[in-house]
Amino acid sequence: MQDTSPAPRRERPVAEAGPAPFAADPPAGRVFAGRRAIRSSDVTPTGVCRLDALARYLQDVAEDDVAATGWQAPYGWLLRRCTVTARSYPRLGERLELRTFCSATGPRWAQRTTTVAGPGGDLIQAVAIWAAVDLATGLPRPLGEDFQRLYGEASGGRTVSARLWLPKPDAPDVPGQARSSEADVRDWPLRVSDFDTAQHVNNAVHWAALEDVIAGLGWRPSTAELEYHRAIRPGVHPRLLTGPGHRA
Repeated sequence: MQDTSPAPRRERPVAEAGPAPFAADPPAGRVFAGRRAIRSSDVTPTGVCRLDALARYLQDVAEDDVAATGWQAPYGWLLRRCTVTARSYPRLGERLELRTFCSATGPRWAQRTTTVAGPGGDLIQAVAIWAAVDLATGLPRPLGEDFQRLYGEASGGRTVSARLWLPKPDAPDVPGQARSSEADVRDWPLRVSDFDTAQHVNNAVHWAALEDVIAGLGWRPSTAELEYHRAIRPGVHPRLLTGPGHRA
């Protein structure tokens, strides 16, 4: 039996707007490198690496970095913001190198920059702000001397703010607060597999919401940014709001 369905539309590597320049690796200090291969579970139907898969790569190489130092951190990390800039997106079967380092610090948070390279050079760079929090209370914790000993040199003395800056979308369910008629809102159901050992939705899952928004558009963003205001815990029923001037 012959398959007469139309072939899937091939996605352009990035949107029309050009990405910002990538930050260089530091001249001194710790830079950790890990490797990943893009599998069939990581790609769109056209074979392009998805953003939620990329987010898992970023988390994995960060965990591998800390594990390789042998350091037992006295606190946990909560992601506050992540910005991804892409020159091009890798595809199924490609082997990647991920180089990661601490690029700036604050009193109770740190910035991690990770560059994803393919056979032809650097493809994607992600910059993430992680806050150090007490595992028992959830309260912020100072980074401490051990962190500075391991990661301070690479930061080069640069400082960064953990303040969130993206505008909040309209809230259609709040009385008295207007919503743009052009915006679209829908339920975004969660699955048991979305939750991690911290008992909240894993950071990578949020990028799957963006994949839902851009699916079928025929392009992928050159820059995408997510902010994490608070954890999504069991029993929460999130909604996905998209529209002009809004971010998924």
